[in-house]
Amino acid sequence: MPEVTTHTRTVPVAGGALDLSWAATTDTGKRREVNQDALLAEYPLFVVADGMGGHLGGEIASASTVDRLRAVVESGAVSPKNIEKALARAVKDIVSHPETTDEGTGTTLTGLYLEASGDEPHWVTLNIGDSRVYLLRDDDIVQITTDHSVVQELIAAGRLSPEEAENHPYGNVITRAVGPSDSVKPDYLRLEVLDGDRFVICSDGLTKELTDFGIRHFLEANPDPARAVEAMMAAALENGGRDNITIVVLDVSRHAA
Repeated sequence: MPEVTTHTRTVPVAGGALDLSWAATTDTGKRREVNQDALLAEYPLFVVADGMGGHLGGEIASASTVDRLRAVVESGAVSPKNIEKALARAVKDIVSHPETTDEGTGTTLTGLYLEASGDEPHWVTLNIGDSRVYLLRDDDIVQITTDHSVVQELIAAGRLSPEEAENHPYGNVITRAVGPSDSVKPDYLRLEVLDGDRFVICSDGLTKELTDFGIRHFLEANPDPARAVEAMMAAALENGGRDNITIVVLDVSRHAA
């Protein structure tokens, strides 16, 4: 596994500043030949995409989605409207490769961005599919995003318990994706910015191998984002590494002027 680096940035906000630090990595895992995951961790947008589709289809879907979103970051105008325009362009990219993609090709997209231009900064999470955003706050870890999956729908309907869901035969079946046959509008959620918050953005390759408790354990044992990412990746690989694994850890420190 290549060495992971922690990046930092100080963001002026009303009444003070935010010190952000983050690290990210991706790994093919032990059972897959190709890594169909992709990531973008460039302020103010931090996202993970988990591609699906035969041959090169999933790889094309996730890479196109991340490339289109990188252009939004470079434009300096990250917003839901511009994110959705980028995703629509990514879908056109996907269908422009008919030799390797079809209606079953697509990618998850999960992450968050910082909106710091107003009177009070806030995070906006975005989600399509079953990659996840977790938040560690006050020693509690919470899954912020809601999976778009058959299993999650069964849980929400009371027909399946979370424990039963872990080994359900439809565990990999998602109900929404960035792809030719789906809407490209993510679910959004606005979160306040608090000192000490730690976010984990990950593909399901991590959550197949680590429980929420395990993720919290490695965050608490590793204050530095790069070390936390490395520790979680090593544990996920040791536990089987059944899928591609992508992890972003993002820490927030807020202080007054």
